[in-house]
Amino acid sequence: MNRRIVLLGLLFAAALQLSAPIVAQQPQAITKYVRYAAQNQISYGILDGDVISELKGDIFARTSRTGRQLKLADVKLLPPCDPKKVIAVGLNYKSHLGTQAPATYPGLFAKYPTSIIAHGDDIVIPPDATNVHYEGEMVLVIGKRAKSVPVATAKSHVFGVTAGNDVSERDWQKADLQWFRAKASDTFGPMGPAIVTGLNYDDLLLETKLNGEVVQSQRTKDLIFDVATIVSYVSKYVTLEPGDVIFTGTPGTTRPFKVGDTIEVVIEGIGTLRNKAIKGS
Repeated sequence: MNRRIVLLGLLFAAALQLSAPIVAQQPQAITKYVRYAAQNQISYGILDGDVISELKGDIFARTSRTGRQLKLADVKLLPPCDPKKVIAVGLNYKSHLGTQAPATYPGLFAKYPTSIIAHGDDIVIPPDATNVHYEGEMVLVIGKRAKSVPVATAKSHVFGVTAGNDVSERDWQKADLQWFRAKASDTFGPMGPAIVTGLNYDDLLLETKLNGEVVQSQRTKDLIFDVATIVSYVSKYVTLEPGDVIFTGTPGTTRPFKVGDTIEVVIEGIGTLRNKAIKGS
């Protein structure tokens, strides 16, 4: 008799479990952060459509909404953060390697903070530059200090991602001892328009357009070294601080652009980074 009661109880509990609604795991909220100038003041804000909700405080520490809202059309977008270090990974897609074998560790180089410009700013081609190429890339924005972090926890140090263009003068890359001017000349690091959190950084569609024509297209899942590996490796040698950025590499082949051309880097979930090339003096 007792065994029958126990069996009936188990069957009843199982039936309740089967009839209960299945609650799907909620994805992390996607938020777009922009940095902008308005009325002689530089601020951060959260972008929703074409409306910016102004923030106070440090977006990498603690921040809150001020209650003030502005229209996107009424502000001047700035680079989405103000990095002290701009690090880049080279040759990080097999499609960009040609016949070259993949490296066993990320190949790194540095750009300079003075190379960073915003969405809508002009890329200035130096008068002696003759072979300037676009390189559309996903850019990691560091959110908390990282020093010798393991791969397993490295992604927790990434605040979000943005779009970038690692502008490169190919002849200078080949001729110079270092990539000082080839990669780090003023305006050679467009970045923006927003830092986006909550995306799956390891599987986003990245496309580059030259005057409207798609010239690069690949998903970030094809990176040879993924986000966690990159952050962990860089942090072994350089201490990463909030606001520092890492360009993760460009896919496919590239070709020159010239004065008057418009380059767009479009990344799924982030939006479009658009810059026009002008002649320098």
